[in-house]
Amino acid sequence: MLIFRKPLPDIERPQMPADVVIVDTAGRLHTKSNLMAELEKMKRTAAKVIPGAPHDVLLVLDATTGQNGLAQAREFTSTVAVTGIILTKLDGTAKGGIVVAISRELGLPIRFVGIGEQINDMVPFDAETYANSLFD
Repeated sequence: MLIFRKPLPDIERPQMPADVVIVDTAGRLHTKSNLMAELEKMKRTAAKVIPGAPHDVLLVLDATTGQNGLAQAREFTSTVAVTGIILTKLDGTAKGGIVVAISRELGLPIRFVGIGEQINDMVPFDAETYANSLFD
C-alpha cells in the first residue's frame, strides 16, 4: 500500500479532491519478480511526480501468516522501503506473532491492526493491548 499526502503537484488535470491517495497494491507476491519490479516502478514513478512520494509504504499482513511473513517483509522492504505494518484478521484465533519478529528485525512499527471487517475495526496498534491478547 503506497500512501501519498498533499500537497499534490499542480498537473494539467482536474484538481484532486483528496488530502491522501492510497494505492492498494494487493496481489503482489514477493516470489514473483515481475510483480515486484512493477511495484518498484510504481514507487519510482510516484517519486517523479510528487517529491518525497510515497510518503508511507505500509505492508498489510494477515495475522494467520506464519514464518513466510518475515520473508515477505524482507523482500518488500528491500524493494519499496516499507515504513510500517498493518496486521489484519486479529478477530479470529490467529495471534499474528510473526509481526514481533518482523518489527524487531526490520525496525518497522506496527501502525494499525484489523479486528473485524468494518471501517471502525481498523484501529491504531497498542503494544500493551496486543501483548495482553496473546495470553487470552
